Amino acid sequence: MTITTATTAAEDTISDASRIATVEQFAYCMRHNVLDMGEEQGQGYVGQALGAADIFATVYADQLRFRAGDPAWEGRDRFLLSTGHYAIGHYAALAEAGIIPRSELETYGSDDSRLPMSAMSTYTPGMEISGGSLGHGLTIAVGMALGLRHQHSTARVFNFLSDGELDEGSTWEAAMGAHHHRLGNLTAMVDINALQADGATSTVLSTEPVHDKWAACGWHVERVDGNDVTALVRAFDNAAAESGGRPSIILCDTKVGKGVPLLETREKAHFMRIDEHEWQICRDQLTAGFDPKDA
Repeated sequence: MTITTATTAAEDTISDASRIATVEQFAYCMRHNVLDMGEEQGQGYVGQALGAADIFATVYADQLRFRAGDPAWEGRDRFLLSTGHYAIGHYAALAEAGIIPRSELETYGSDDSRLPMSAMSTYTPGMEISGGSLGHGLTIAVGMALGLRHQHSTARVFNFLSDGELDEGSTWEAAMGAHHHRLGNLTAMVDINALQADGATSTVLSTEPVHDKWAACGWHVERVDGNDVTALVRAFDNAAAESGGRPSIILCDTKVGKGVPLLETREKAHFMRIDEHEWQICRDQLTAGFDPKDA
């Protein structure tokens, strides 16, 4: 028997404010984790991780069903990191979620570490797939969502993609497959930071109008500011409420290096090399830009 209670609009607003504050605090701590890991190597995919922190935080702090002490729990929702080089951001989220100890973050990228620079499911608790080859994540997510449905599982599948992966034909094959099989238990998100290893995404291979393309594939589509937690929470709520078996995708426009002005303006931002004296500057800027009264 399920018991529900009515709430007033004011109570709903308070509840939403609490959720948003929780996500913002989670994202702030994630960004500190990212800087700590980056300093261990002096370089890395720091800009992407900072930019996407609000997306990771919304999923892990507000949407994902998991057990921190049992990452392989059968009833868990699955979070698939298609962009394996975003592992630094995923590790930051796993640490804040309690799935891996924060103290382990200092081993990032080191020999024999469970936290390699590119995601490996065989090494890291909570890492569902090895996402090193871009464009494969959504295909795996479709198969996983279909398999869970055959098992009569209520678990959802979340798949994190980058805008560069929209260059890959396999992504669009998977998109059509998800619609064909009516995979309403699948939610994808795309980090649209307009940057690839070879330059601006628009100059490598323009995928706009990307909203229309996903809609044409039969998906429920929303496009939001990926650094606006309120917009993200609402978009993920809408995806969870989507009926009729449509898969959902949230297109998230983000800023590389978000939260650290020094890195937001860095010209070579795909793989950042940060001088030794700059790491504390980055932390100071991150702290200065975050008001704990708001979270």
